[in-house]
Amino acid sequence: MRLTAAVLAVTGTFALLYHEVLAKLLHDWSTDDNYSHGFLIVPLALYFSWERRGDLAKAPRRPNLLGLPIIIGSIALMVVGVLGAELFLTRISMLGVVLGFVLYVFGLPYVRILGFPLALLLLMIPIPAIIFNQIAFPLQLLASRFGAETLMALDVPVFREGNIIVLPHTVLEVAEACSGIRSLVSLLTLGIVYGYLADSRLGVRLTLAAATIPIAIVTNGLRVAGTGFAAHVFSPAAAEGFFHTFSGWLVFVAAFAMLVVVQLLVSRMSSMIRRPALAAQVRWQA
Repeated sequence: MRLTAAVLAVTGTFALLYHEVLAKLLHDWSTDDNYSHGFLIVPLALYFSWERRGDLAKAPRRPNLLGLPIIIGSIALMVVGVLGAELFLTRISMLGVVLGFVLYVFGLPYVRILGFPLALLLLMIPIPAIIFNQIAFPLQLLASRFGAETLMALDVPVFREGNIIVLPHTVLEVAEACSGIRSLVSLLTLGIVYGYLADSRLGVRLTLAAATIPIAIVTNGLRVAGTGFAAHVFSPAAAEGFFHTFSGWLVFVAAFAMLVVVQLLVSRMSSMIRRPALAAQVRWQA
């Protein structure tokens, strides 16, 4: 009863402190396509926490005083973020409060069990604009170069200058929205979740998460090339409207298919490596 009252009190205090931060975060998810996946993160984290209910029921509850300074430090970070108008700090501080609460009330065994769901919540936080721009612009140039070289391989006359691709009948600009960072962020999230569900081995999960980066870059470059090819063969209108939107969905499906193939290959290779090692261990023990 006391524990329930404490949880309710902390939840109410958390809502009071962070209601404006949460409202702004929800607004960003609904208006910025780069982070629309944020709506899925909290339900997924809750599901993975519920999935661990058996382990949590068996785990000893050992309240840890270290959680208190984590909570206080996170609230101080929120104050700094509010005073400095830095949204990233205020949002990260929310996760610090949650982590500190679990540690303070339930203890380190609970933190270990809930480690993945808690870490998953990081994916719902938009990265700072200064870092976002440092990533997006190189990706624009990379997608432009990849697309132009692919078009040249297809014997399409093309001239590239920065993120501008000049074709005989039209000019394509690889804007920030076409840089691939949107698909990279979404595919990374999908890769982490899919890796967790598909394989229990940490090495396979990390490999899948890392594989999302080159897969997103390659598929986005192919999308740019496909758009340019369609504009050259059919008409400049093919680079806009429905085709442009549909190609984005098609490329993301193709990227996920590539991720599945990588998972199957990595799992198979891992099993092939592990089998001789286990056989050697059995022979050694015999």
